[in-house]
Amino acid sequence: MNIYFACSITGGREFEPVYRAITAALQSDGHEVPTAHLADSQVKVYEGQVDPRDVYERDTAWIRACDALVAEVSTPSHGVGYEVAYALSLGKPVLCVYREGQPVSKMLTGNSQPTLSVKSYRRPEEAVTEIRSFLRSNSLL
Repeated sequence: MNIYFACSITGGREFEPVYRAITAALQSDGHEVPTAHLADSQVKVYEGQVDPRDVYERDTAWIRACDALVAEVSTPSHGVGYEVAYALSLGKPVLCVYREGQPVSKMLTGNSQPTLSVKSYRRPEEAVTEIRSFLRSNSLL
């Protein structure tokens, strides 16, 4: 399956180890993850070289082509919020995972749209378990 992974870039990289665990697990399960590079510690360097319009066009095309979107939302991010809303507007299944105890926008936690799931985790392995469960429940695993 083609899974779009979304995470904070400019808002903060505190959860980068979780991003790496998620993208590594998705790829080891055989999924295509066009945004796997977002887990790399040098992502700001790579993305800093790309024109904002090109990022928008590239990323919205990747979202249109994906089977599902998985977002790590422990760090607030305008871009991730936009990507989640865009995927939902297209009817894509979306899973938002966040570290237990982190504040998460009520725009996510209060959203009852059936294609959106929001789950907390304590350890990166639990985030991966939630993602695999989500993909199975959407017949994507």
